Amino acid sequence: MIDEARMRLLALCSLRVEGKSVDWSLLARCTLKGHLDSLCDGLVVEESAAARKALPTLRQALRDGALEEHFSRVEDELEHAASVGANLVTVLDAEYPENLRGVPDLPPFLFYRGALDHDADSRCVAVVGTRNATDIGLSRARRVARELSEAGYTITSGLARGVDTEAHRTALHFERRTVAVIGTGITRCYPKENFALAEEIASRGVVVSQFWPTRSPGRDTFPRRNHVTSGMSLGSVVIEASSTSGAKMQARVAAEQGRHVLLLKSLVDQQPWARKMVDTKRASIVDGVEQMIDALNGPVGAPQRVQHVQLPLDAG
Repeated sequence: MIDEARMRLLALCSLRVEGKSVDWSLLARCTLKGHLDSLCDGLVVEESAAARKALPTLRQALRDGALEEHFSRVEDELEHAASVGANLVTVLDAEYPENLRGVPDLPPFLFYRGALDHDADSRCVAVVGTRNATDIGLSRARRVARELSEAGYTITSGLARGVDTEAHRTALHFERRTVAVIGTGITRCYPKENFALAEEIASRGVVVSQFWPTRSPGRDTFPRRNHVTSGMSLGSVVIEASSTSGAKMQARVAAEQGRHVLLLKSLVDQQPWARKMVDTKRASIVDGVEQMIDALNGPVGAPQRVQHVQLPLDAG
């Protein structure tokens, strides 16, 4: 069972009017500032475009029925989460990931399997890239994940095929912590071939989802997942990514969130979008893990001097 405040927050997230819901990040920001009661009364204590857009939907939803009428849907989702051994954390809880708490596009809640670790997860670094990675790209992903984890960082990624899978597997192989941020509800796994990997991560790290437990994968879920993968992390290392890759989107999101964006030199040499991010000082170009660590310890946007030495291709 959860207390009334958390139940009301989840009920607000379940409100829909003509297929539209209230901006969840707005609900999270207002709740963090102590305005949950105001939200439940149909008031948005924030001066922003998002608040102006959300207010009519919020008030209409509350006029259509009492907030308590939505408790049954929340309880149903909580039962589904419990059926797979998942837990819930909200912005009202001290256990909510600290890095994520500091971004404007934070989710109001996370369902998770495994164990949150406040200290370890404050040192998350995302290692991401295309699903259709080259053999060289996969090898670089393994090397980066291994060396960053050996340096004391928690490896965050999205459980997707390709680079994400290699990053998670490498961290587990070397008995280091890894966090999988998934683009479905916590009761599901996508892609299905990573079911065993997700189970291992849940037993030794944590699998997290910002969606209702029964949520199926959709065109919107994976872009939204990128915001959490980035927000939980100090920075994002992009291994390989085309102009249409979700990893490119995560690089953009990370820059908008004020996170470090670290792009391999090989990527910058090949992709105009990556070169543009470096030229506009929204990303650093890096060639090795030492440079990544230097960048992570410095101010966001600080240019990095690159030595022209390619990352070794082996993962050993």
